[in-house]
Amino acid sequence: MSTVPGRHRVVVTGIGMVNPLGIGTETVWTRLLAGTSGVGPIRGFDADRLPVRIAAEVTDFDPTDWLTPKEARRLDRFCHFAIAAAELAVERAGLDGIDREGAATVIGSAIGGATTIIEGVLKDATAPRMVSPFFVPSSIANMGAGTVAQRFGFRGPSAAPVTACASSADAVGQAYRMVRDGYAGVALAGGSEACVASPLVAGFANMRALSRRNDEPGRASRPFTADRDGFVMGEGATMLLLETAESAEARGAHVYAEICGYGQTTDAYHVTAPEPTGRSAARAMLAALREADLKPGEIDYVNAHGTSTPFSDAAETKAIKSAFGAHSGNLAVSSTKSMTGHLLGAAGATETAFCALALDRGVIPPTVNQDAPDPECDLDYVPNAARPHELRAVLSNSFAFGGQNVALALQRFVRE
Repeated sequence: MSTVPGRHRVVVTGIGMVNPLGIGTETVWTRLLAGTSGVGPIRGFDADRLPVRIAAEVTDFDPTDWLTPKEARRLDRFCHFAIAAAELAVERAGLDGIDREGAATVIGSAIGGATTIIEGVLKDATAPRMVSPFFVPSSIANMGAGTVAQRFGFRGPSAAPVTACASSADAVGQAYRMVRDGYAGVALAGGSEACVASPLVAGFANMRALSRRNDEPGRASRPFTADRDGFVMGEGATMLLLETAESAEARGAHVYAEICGYGQTTDAYHVTAPEPTGRSAARAMLAALREADLKPGEIDYVNAHGTSTPFSDAAETKAIKSAFGAHSGNLAVSSTKSMTGHLLGAAGATETAFCALALDRGVIPPTVNQDAPDPECDLDYVPNAARPHELRAVLSNSFAFGGQNVALALQRFVRE
């Protein structure tokens, strides 16, 4: 545990989730541990003409449960998700005694208002005067952070990381350092994404990045298996309320976990493919451990990036072996994307929340669809069933197109 003078310990006291497994942390967590898949036929648009017709969509979500009809019309779906998840996180943590004037809001998104952008482009092609005056504010990626800050009156630091699939992991990492170093006493951090839309599905499909198991959607996301054939597009949002340990204890807040390390590196290798040896990803993991003052042998569990793409899963397995050495054989490693699909910019925060819950509840979520072992991927992937385990410290990996690698270290909170 890092105890640098002048630095605060940073804890998670609120978690809010909206994703393909449900709305609300307890619903999502219960379904995750049961191995439930959130993948199904695409419902948001007619996908019949596409080679990929499955996705992990958020269902039974009504934005007017969280916003007025006017607000909902003026905001993109990714903002709807962000506000709902933030409300759920704040509801759990409470804001009594919180200094909103200095509170931070750090929310990442890979693409931002995808639906708004697509609709605006289509209208511009035929009738530019029909483009909504809310087109620009609804589409820009920082609007998740902006609308959430406005919602709660948080007037401290704000940021909106855009690092593709590492966006919300960077958001949590940046917020953690803001609170740790005294720039904010509390922060809402996370990510939101809503880009299950025809051009994006088509683009990823034409890149051969998506699974084409249209006839068996629940088995399509199968990280680390020999017959994996791509990831499944997902959507949703996760927000975490971070605050100092002193604040949480003074308020009597429940603490899920302590965030203690944040590591970043870049592959500088390729626009979409991971560096095949995993060396830069391994350095990100080791950087997070150094900041946390943890040794590799003290980590019990890694929530893997684990997208279910052939090259990425193999590279991550090599990276974990490189970072952990002989201890990699003792690690539990799972990919929760096997159930949620890939939430892109919201994935990192979602998986960080799963790590916090694993520490709090003493159980490791599984990797489902583990029925075809790959000799190149030979770690303990917690196959097909959740595993009770009293955890001390864990790591969450998020890797991105563009080569950005992020690792976050969390540990069980122990009062001094």
